[in-house]
Amino acid sequence: MNLTFEKQIQEIDTKIENVDKDSQEYKDLVDEKNEKLKEVFSNLTPWDRVTISRHSDRPHTIDYINQLFTDFVELSGDRYFGDDNAIIGGIARFYGTEVMIIGQEKGHDIETRQKHNFGMPNPEGYRKAIRLMDLADRFGLPIITFVDTSGAYPGLEAEERGQAEAIARAIEKCLDVSVPLISVVIGEGGSGGALAISVANKIIMLENSVYSVISPEGCSSILWKDADHKETAANCLKLTAQDLLKLKVIDRIVKEPLGGAHTNREETVRRVKKAIMDELYLLQQLPREKIIAQKVNKFTVMTKEF
Repeated sequence: MNLTFEKQIQEIDTKIENVDKDSQEYKDLVDEKNEKLKEVFSNLTPWDRVTISRHSDRPHTIDYINQLFTDFVELSGDRYFGDDNAIIGGIARFYGTEVMIIGQEKGHDIETRQKHNFGMPNPEGYRKAIRLMDLADRFGLPIITFVDTSGAYPGLEAEERGQAEAIARAIEKCLDVSVPLISVVIGEGGSGGALAISVANKIIMLENSVYSVISPEGCSSILWKDADHKETAANCLKLTAQDLLKLKVIDRIVKEPLGGAHTNREETVRRVKKAIMDELYLLQQLPREKIIAQKVNKFTVMTKEF
């Protein structure tokens, strides 16, 4: 997936590949590339950030699991209907601390995208998340969730199996658990599909991720009867990390490498690790009853302000 404003960078990259690395021309081209990146990424529109959040090369939940955690044991199924690969969950160790991981996975190519239903969970995915949160609460395991979905699966069969009820119960469970709950928005945080696993003590967002009640295309289709006004909708929705931090909807922004998370995935994961470690350490100092109170108060205040 190539972003429109990446084409200028790619042209410079092509020139860089064809010159001697020890030459002055090479150094000049590298400087030109860095200046162009700074120029482009200092003037991103909300729609630009939407397109970056959807970049297929951004680190996904599986990448964070593989690079941040050890001894991961995946837990499958909701004990009602079946398993849902759009949501991955299990127990792992995070630098000495046993945690429960729950995350939405989009997949990187056609095969894995189909396997994970493009990151759009069915009701059984949310019921699996509820089961894992229950388990974490019972054994005192902090919960870390990774949000990356355009929304819950909108198919008829999902509605027949109780999509709305499953999302509502997942939100309720997020509020009820008495262990630290940290949510990281790593790409798209779309609608109730994202909210179901992100009603957390601390919500962290990557710099170019988005978090919104509806996609810009969906908003445009409702208000203007077509998707042509998606950029205007993106401006109005206040869906960027920068807007949401000002509104106190989220708690922290993780700065991405210049060019976006997909340009240096290892550095992105390292920065996310630090953010999680910082927030988890502080939350672990609180007694369990205060963890619930902090979370409930946070969202109660938020609803009153809006």
